[in-house]
Amino acid sequence: MKYGDKIAKWGLFELRINARAKGNPFIDVSLECSFTKFLSSTTVRGFYDGDDTFVVRFMPEELGNYQFTTSSNLRDLDGLSGTFECVAPEPGNHGPVRVSGMSNFAYADGSAYFPFGTTCYVWNLQGDELEERTLASLRGAPFNKMRMCVFPKRYSYNENEPPSYPFEGRITGKRALEPYDPFAPVKVMAEWDFDRFNPKYFEHLERRILDLQAMGIEADLILFHPYDSGAWGFDRMPRGVNERYLTYIVARLAAIRNVWWSFANEYDLMPAISLADWDDYFKLVRAEDPYGHLRSIHNCRAFYDHSQSWVTHCSIQSSEMGKIGEWVSRYAKPVVVDECCYEGDIEMAWGDLTAEAMVERFWSGFCRGGYVGHGETYVNDEQVLWWSKGGELRGKSPERIAFLRKILDESGVPGLAPVRMGEPSVVDGWNHSGAAHYRDEYYLVYIDGSRQPSKKVLNLGPAKYRVDLIHTWDMRIETLGTFSGKQEIALPRRSPIALRIVKEKEA
Repeated sequence: MKYGDKIAKWGLFELRINARAKGNPFIDVSLECSFTKFLSSTTVRGFYDGDDTFVVRFMPEELGNYQFTTSSNLRDLDGLSGTFECVAPEPGNHGPVRVSGMSNFAYADGSAYFPFGTTCYVWNLQGDELEERTLASLRGAPFNKMRMCVFPKRYSYNENEPPSYPFEGRITGKRALEPYDPFAPVKVMAEWDFDRFNPKYFEHLERRILDLQAMGIEADLILFHPYDSGAWGFDRMPRGVNERYLTYIVARLAAIRNVWWSFANEYDLMPAISLADWDDYFKLVRAEDPYGHLRSIHNCRAFYDHSQSWVTHCSIQSSEMGKIGEWVSRYAKPVVVDECCYEGDIEMAWGDLTAEAMVERFWSGFCRGGYVGHGETYVNDEQVLWWSKGGELRGKSPERIAFLRKILDESGVPGLAPVRMGEPSVVDGWNHSGAAHYRDEYYLVYIDGSRQPSKKVLNLGPAKYRVDLIHTWDMRIETLGTFSGKQEIALPRRSPIALRIVKEKEA
């Protein structure tokens, strides 16, 4: 970064300063930087990046000239100042994703955002060759959100050591992978200096986040998870270490626009962290992150209290798509079923869905006013399963998920809400598998593979609506006609299907 440079709106300003500090620069040196534009000012925390280098990052959100000034307890870092100009964003840069209304999302520039996520927990810790294969797969996939871990993972089909570790230290031994029990006492087979981060580890993480950004993919970062099995002990660090880690990672990554904070995968399988701790970790990140990136937490069995003010949206593990409308009403926040089980053929029940079942859950979830995430667990000779390591997609659901995404991206609506029984609607009272709408202008109604109705009745009123029949598996759309009033619609008695009902614009 040079003083006076031009930085795109929602781009990344970075100030790198060379300075030598006595003691431990991760702990003993404080560095902040204030960014001022007219009468508004934002202060961000800097961080130590190794090799006598300190870094400040900032994401400008308004066009115009910014001034900045550093403050530090280290003389060489204190009182540095400069300016830069924030210019119009480049094509494809829509800013960070935020909550829009009660149950939807949108980019900061107002563009609609429908999350079509996938899970690929530690794809970023597999070495460059495999990671590049994963990125190549994503270029041809429909996904615009990736759930991924900060810490390494040790679990079935994922027993390899990562290329590096987040702290300075060493591995002291290795045990065979045992049946997973997060509550069993274990002796950690590693020794870490929790006072010293490994900047190269985090540098690689942010490089992969920026790779995703270049493809328009949000990085839903899982900050903690229980899948350690005593290999490293990152799931049971002291509270003070957790707080220092959260402060450090927010300082490093918050200025990157495509970052989301997912506080845990299956938080309720982490007995070393109490509910009060989770509350405090949310509050800490909210306070440290001046950009208000999205914040959620994922469950195994028991839900976290998503109604808390520091939770921006619900991240849920469940296969009960029929409850999405209830959850939207209860929490008045967007509902993302990030884990509805995975398409695959492994021996675990959560990873043996057929492609048809995965596609059905997507349609059922989206047509109830929520969002659904993908994952894939097909056994292969290489033992590289997408859900954990990435590589290649092998299933049949992604192309059909892409079909659904195209329908929503081309809908022209900012989002959908669940149709509730009893409210005025062209589909009120239907026996369907999900119905969602945008005002009275756009409806998507899903009829899953367990049903075979021969007809449905629409109550369209005086307005004219175009009605399309969507074959969700065959990826075909038939226009049935334009109708008004009470209209009987013949159906093919073959499901799964969906109806798209679009209000015609007045001449």
